Amino acid sequence: MTDTSKNTNEAPAKDTTQSSKPTGNPVQLPTKEQFFEILMPVEDPEIRISIVDLGLIYDVIVEDDNSVTVKMTLTTPACPYGEMLIAQVQECITNVEGVKEAKIELVWEPTWDPREMASDYAKDQLGIW
Repeated sequence: MTDTSKNTNEAPAKDTTQSSKPTGNPVQLPTKEQFFEILMPVEDPEIRISIVDLGLIYDVIVEDDNSVTVKMTLTTPACPYGEMLIAQVQECITNVEGVKEAKIELVWEPTWDPREMASDYAKDQLGIW
């Protein structure tokens, strides 16, 4: 005779039919232009103008794997607030829902020229006309 009674000390069997992938639609990341808007609150602390208006953000690349690369520069290579600005950009991008990784590339080409790269607002604030 075979014992068919269950041992009540055994853990219940796990349901392996459920998918481990998240349900629902994947998060749609903002566009390049929307990321520029997301970065608008980041200001150069000496000038008190957005780094976007200053033209310090050269590009935002949104990858299919939900990583985002920001190519940016600083007003000068010796900018005392460089590390702080990079950290603020990193935080802004990382805090966007769905962003898997935020990469910040500090570039020096082309050389930053506010007469060419700054917005009209920033030029007005800087007295460049």
